Amino acid sequence: MSRYWIAIDWGTTNFRAFLMNQAQRIDQINHPCGLLSVENAQFGPTLYAMLQPWLEQYGKLPVVMAGMVGSQQGWHEVPYAPQPCGASDLLARTHAFTTSWGSPAWIIPGVSGTSHFGQPDVMRGEEVQLLGLCQLHPATHHFALLPGTHSKHAQLVEGKISVFSTFMTGEIFSLLSQRSLLGKDLPEQQEDNAAYLLGVQTALRGAPFAHLIFSARTRRLAGEIATQHVHSYLSGLTIGHELLAIPAGQQAWVVGSPALTARYQLAASLMDLQLTPVNGDDCFIRGLSHLFSLIQGIA
Repeated sequence: MSRYWIAIDWGTTNFRAFLMNQAQRIDQINHPCGLLSVENAQFGPTLYAMLQPWLEQYGKLPVVMAGMVGSQQGWHEVPYAPQPCGASDLLARTHAFTTSWGSPAWIIPGVSGTSHFGQPDVMRGEEVQLLGLCQLHPATHHFALLPGTHSKHAQLVEGKISVFSTFMTGEIFSLLSQRSLLGKDLPEQQEDNAAYLLGVQTALRGAPFAHLIFSARTRRLAGEIATQHVHSYLSGLTIGHELLAIPAGQQAWVVGSPALTARYQLAASLMDLQLTPVNGDDCFIRGLSHLFSLIQGIA
């Protein structure tokens, strides 16, 4: 059984690979080579080029992948596992194959279900982080936020994802700040906590979202926010509006990068929410390590 292996989070816009010694990370690659930048579905050659230094040093290492690499637009489409979903359910639907250079490879399936609001919902990649959260912080019940382009709010019971909802917070912020009138002709932006918290407070008033976002223009025109702080205000609006979906008094984990989890904690400080941060990479590595151990049959 292999001691060294490669864990990969391959999304729509970004690629991250971790060279592993059992459950320990020993090297890492970050590259803006998401699925959208892979031409003519050349996933194998693209992956080999990025992993070549490791493969030359360690040989045909096993590769375990999660994220959009298993989507319809990915390398191999891997059908979702339905909720409630735990490690054994993911393992049962994991797609195994051999790369062109001879590495054994697996793609984790992702999860589908019905959201807290009765809508069909899906995730790819976050299920691994949630599994890792349960491994790092064992408990009967977990409620977790995974902020990002498409934020997830998930409930887990005894290590299984029981229900989750997606919020397009990051993508909406990007569209508003880069493609809309609200972000047009702005100077170079500077982060400002006061503008950010004003955005959160405005969102907490509960007005319709399509009305709220126009305040990024009117507050700027009225001189209530500086032109270089408009993005901070918009960030507060979008994150604050997302957090309105969480019941008051809820204790939750927030899984992600330190900078992003701190931003959510700052917004939660204006609300009756308790968010405990945990590093998203640590959760991903722990979750995928657990799945790889199951794949190897040594768990």
